[in-house]
Amino acid sequence: EWKLNNSNGQLFDLKDAEGKVLLINFWATWCPPCIAEMPSFQTLYNNYKSDSNVVFLFISQEEQKVVEDFMTDKDYSLPHYRPITDYPARFNITSIPRTFIIDRNGNIVLDKSGVADWDSDEMRTIINNLIKAS
Repeated sequence: EWKLNNSNGQLFDLKDAEGKVLLINFWATWCPPCIAEMPSFQTLYNNYKSDSNVVFLFISQEEQKVVEDFMTDKDYSLPHYRPITDYPARFNITSIPRTFIIDRNGNIVLDKSGVADWDSDEMRTIINNLIKAS
């Protein structure tokens, strides 16, 4: 029941991603650790953006214009959203950055708080294995 708006104001319902691998990152433009991991997210996203089995969601509570200006300034093309409804309780976000990788069945397989190198062999292996799993 989680609903988000993208930068164009289009609605995204988490139900639309059922059966897909999800990478969900909670972040903000004012958060230095969040900013530090964005280049590796961009590279990872570039490698999977054409794979319809993977959905990337970069979630910020900030106004869309603030996030859009940040993305444009940094030349990022990450799909960013603003929540319309409260996030699911199982995420329990108390600090950012916070990233989840969720398998095709809706199970959280990775829950990472803090900065990480998302464009690593380890992350690619995790995502590739989740794509292959049915």
